[in-house]
Amino acid sequence: MFLCHWHKHQVKGHGGDDAGAGLPGNTWAMARSYLQKEFLMVLHHAAMVLVCFPLSVVWRQGKGDFFLGCLLMAEVSTPFVCLGKILIQYKQQHTLLHKVNGALMLLSFLCCRVLLFPYLYWEYGRHAGLPLLAVPRALPAHVNLGAALLLAPQLYWFFLICRGACRLFRPRGSPPPSPCPTQD
Repeated sequence: MFLCHWHKHQVKGHGGDDAGAGLPGNTWAMARSYLQKEFLMVLHHAAMVLVCFPLSVVWRQGKGDFFLGCLLMAEVSTPFVCLGKILIQYKQQHTLLHKVNGALMLLSFLCCRVLLFPYLYWEYGRHAGLPLLAVPRALPAHVNLGAALLLAPQLYWFFLICRGACRLFRPRGSPPPSPCPTQD
């Protein structure tokens, strides 16, 4: 992610004397700039590596492999997200590859990040002999809270992806749909 930030900086013509030969002259200034712009993303990845992974290995004490595996499935959409960003950097937004990648990103994100949570509740209910709507009441409150906190950003990001897909698949030159119907 930092190298993408650095590359964007170089492409915009802000590179130092050693542009193209490595990192720019003032690497620390570039790193500060990157951290200011992408603080939440860096925090997210640091927390995943430094907190979530150790907790998932130690705290669960060998239990819950199925649920951990399902949560790791969320990363299936990551290559499509990254390829989309790369294609945008190279101004390839109107290629067939970008459209196919966008459709695969939308589908993988929906299945592996958004629908994952209802699936986990359904599977738990099936295993415990509970109907789906009874599962949240049967689970401890902290489990439901954790699931809600994990699902909320997925729904937000999925909304952003859907909005981008609408722009991507709208015919060129057509105006965007009006958010409010006009009254005549």
